[in-house]
Amino acid sequence: MNVRPISGASVDARGRRGRRRTGALFAGVVLLAVTACGGGGSEPGPGSDEGKGKGQDSSAAQSGQSEAVVSIAPKDGAKSVDTKGDLKVTADRGKLTEVVVKDGKGAKVDGRISADGGTWTPSAHLAASTKYQVHAVAKDAEGRTAAEDASFTTLTPENSFIGTFTPEDGSKVGVGMPFSIRFDRGITNPADVEKAIRIKTEPAVDVEGHWFGNDRLDFRPENYWKAGTKVTVELGLDGVEGRPGVYGNQAKTVSFTIGRSQVSTVDVKTKTMTVKRDGRTIKTIPVTTGKPGYDTWNGQMVITDRLEVTRMNGETVGYAGEYDIKDVPHAQRLTTSGTFIHGNYWGGDAFGNYNASHGCIGLKDVRGGYDGKVAAAWFFNQSMAGDVVVVKNSNDRVVDPDNGLNGWNMSWEKWKA
Repeated sequence: MNVRPISGASVDARGRRGRRRTGALFAGVVLLAVTACGGGGSEPGPGSDEGKGKGQDSSAAQSGQSEAVVSIAPKDGAKSVDTKGDLKVTADRGKLTEVVVKDGKGAKVDGRISADGGTWTPSAHLAASTKYQVHAVAKDAEGRTAAEDASFTTLTPENSFIGTFTPEDGSKVGVGMPFSIRFDRGITNPADVEKAIRIKTEPAVDVEGHWFGNDRLDFRPENYWKAGTKVTVELGLDGVEGRPGVYGNQAKTVSFTIGRSQVSTVDVKTKTMTVKRDGRTIKTIPVTTGKPGYDTWNGQMVITDRLEVTRMNGETVGYAGEYDIKDVPHAQRLTTSGTFIHGNYWGGDAFGNYNASHGCIGLKDVRGGYDGKVAAAWFFNQSMAGDVVVVKNSNDRVVDPDNGLNGWNMSWEKWKA
C-alpha cells in the first residue's frame, strides 16, 4: 500500500495511526500462532474432533506409566550405614522382579525376593567401609515396569576383631585336622560370625561348627575326612559385628587338601602302637606311656606341631624340677597341655616293657635324632599334621575336646548342639 503525504501535520498523525494498525495486525498473528500450538485459548466446543483427539492422547500417556512404586532403604547417598539390617528393597502396588546390589569392585551381594514379591533382603551382612550401588525393578498388575537406583556407603568401624586359623592356606593335612579359628576378641554374636564362614568340600560332606568358649570355633565332619578331600573355607568376616561395636575385617579364602589316611592306636596295656595307613596296618611299634600318677590321656588326639628337636621342661606343665631335656628329638604335639609323641633316647629298655613317662608317648630314638632307622624317626617321617593318634586302656580319663584339636572326642549330636 502506498501512502501519499498531504501536509506535515497530517503525515505525522496518519503515520502514527498506520503504526497502530500494523501493531494490532501483528498481535493478532501472534495470538493465532499461540492458540494453534495448544498453549491456551478457549476449550473446544462439544463434538469437536480436536477435543476427542486430546482426550485419547492423554489416556494413552497415563496407561503407559507403571503403578508400581520401588523403595530402597537406606536412602540414596546415605553414609555410615550399618552392615546388617539396614538394606531393604520394597515394592508397593507391584512385585519386584530384579534387584542387583554391587560393591565398588562389581561383586554382587546375594539376596532373595520374598514369595509375594514385596521385599528383597540380603542373604548376609555387608562389608564395612564400602560403597554399594542398588538397582531394583518391579512390575504392576498390567506388566508395566518401574525402576529405582540408589547408592550408599557402610560404616567405618572404630573397633575390629580378627581370627587366627589352622590349617594354613594351601597345606596338605591328615584326616583328623579340623578347621579351627581363634578370635582375638570374645564373640557375643556367635551365630552371625559362624554364618559368615562358609565351608565347601569335594566330595561334598556335611561340616558343622562348634564353639569352645567365646573365642574359638572349630569345624569338622561327623567322621574323619575322606582321603583326598578338597576343603575351601570362605572367611566373610568383613563387616560382621562380633560383639557390640566390634566388627570383623577379614575377607579371605583358605583351601587345604586331606592327604592319605593315617590313624595310629596306642594300647597302654600292651605298650604298643599300631600304625594303619588307609585302613591297612603298616607297622607295630613298642612304646612307653605315662607311669602311674602321670597317666597318658585316653582318646583321639590330632598331631598339630611337628618339631625335629625341642626342649621339654617340667615347669611348663606343672612338673617343676622333675625334668628339663633340651634336645628331645622327633616331637609331635598332641595336646595344648603338653602331651607329645616323641623320640626318647634316655628310656633304656622301657619300650614295650613298662610305662615310664610323665604322660607323653615315647618311641625309641638316639640322641641327636640322626638315625633314620629307629622307631621315632620312622614314625616322624611317616606322619603329617592332622594325623590321628588314639590312646586306649589308660587309667586316665578321655582328653578334653578343646585340649588341642581333639573335638573328635565329642559325639556328633553334642558337637552340633
